[in-house]
Amino acid sequence: MPRGLTRRGMLRTAVAAGIAAVPVALGTTPAVAAATGTPDSDLTLPPATDQVTRFRLHVPDAALADLRYRLARARYPEQELVNDWSQGAPISRVRQLADYWQHEYDWRRLESELNGLGQFRTKIDGLGVHFLHIRSRHAAARPLLLTHGWPGSIIEFLGAVGPLTDPTAHGGTVADAFHLVIPSIPGFGFSDRPTEAGWNTVRIAKAWAALMDRLGYTGYLAQGGDWGGGITTQLGKLRPAGLLGVHLNFPEYVFSPPLEGEPTPAEQTALAQINDFFTYGAGYHREQSTRPQTIGYPLIDSPVGQAAWIYEKFGEWTDSGYDPETLLGLDAMLDDISLYWLTGTAASSARIYWEDYSATAAPLTTLDLPVGVSVFPKEIVRTPRIWAERAYRDLVYFNDQIPKGGHFAAFEQPVLFTEEVRAFARQLR
Repeated sequence: MPRGLTRRGMLRTAVAAGIAAVPVALGTTPAVAAATGTPDSDLTLPPATDQVTRFRLHVPDAALADLRYRLARARYPEQELVNDWSQGAPISRVRQLADYWQHEYDWRRLESELNGLGQFRTKIDGLGVHFLHIRSRHAAARPLLLTHGWPGSIIEFLGAVGPLTDPTAHGGTVADAFHLVIPSIPGFGFSDRPTEAGWNTVRIAKAWAALMDRLGYTGYLAQGGDWGGGITTQLGKLRPAGLLGVHLNFPEYVFSPPLEGEPTPAEQTALAQINDFFTYGAGYHREQSTRPQTIGYPLIDSPVGQAAWIYEKFGEWTDSGYDPETLLGLDAMLDDISLYWLTGTAASSARIYWEDYSATAAPLTTLDLPVGVSVFPKEIVRTPRIWAERAYRDLVYFNDQIPKGGHFAAFEQPVLFTEEVRAFARQLR
């Protein structure tokens, strides 16, 4: 979840709540990820260069065997003392997830899908950046940069790839087609882990601008939610040549909103949601923003711990009535969880919270390029239109009447997510 959850911001809001281009040619040299040779070793990524190099993933059998070994010997706490999720993810649900992961889940299925879509790595600002690059069959498609958040990943967008790149097969027109660039945030997935402090949303946004320039794209759009919303907002502030507009499903300002005067009824509702989050749902945020190294030890050592840490958010933040299995399915949830586990990125992904955490309220990032905001009904905080209008001088699209969906918009509702991106893009034709 993005920047803005600060001590001063928390206090302030809690009190208020008291009431088309042709890209350059890509390299085709295959690069295979390999383990270091021991069953429990981390995945080793091939070195990235200033060239854009095709990346072919193959997780060693030993790493998958080690995962199953650990799952078979997992230690569990006793059962929770309540009949809901108020003490955390229920043990019966976590055991079901872990059992499926051990006995039935097929990582090779996902691996094959990712390799088939087209994976690449390139070095930007000293760091290897991994990304999916998926060209539409429609040559005049508009480039679209999609950025995930935590505990998400590139996996969030897989269901939307078809509708976005091939609209004529999914209820759209040729004019709705996009070429997709879907990077992994530094410290996540198959991007390198930063070896120095400073990789905050601003620096990542600059890296994304360099990536789109390196690919030869001009006239592109950018979209993001959660941390992706913060990164995309900073990209909009940077306003690199070629960026036409940004679409957000979780604006950067959500936890430190642009308040002016007496809150409207819609603002009061949103402020109450912020207060609920601070009171009941921000424990993970405080841990990752202040002690990411410490939380990394148990998560990187225990697959059940890593799974439960992420699964809890799928239960709480989706529009599923605490039944993410029915909405997302065990396989899709484990695709995302496995990506964290097999890459050993529990600590490095948590550090983005530390990077953007501040003891003082974050200043409002205002934008003057075209902005679109989509508010899904079960979002953690449903931003009122007035906040978007105060932050974005050129708000060309705002929709808070979407029938279903929660925090993981593209993951939960890829068709509705696609419709929102299309609707925003149509405003810029």
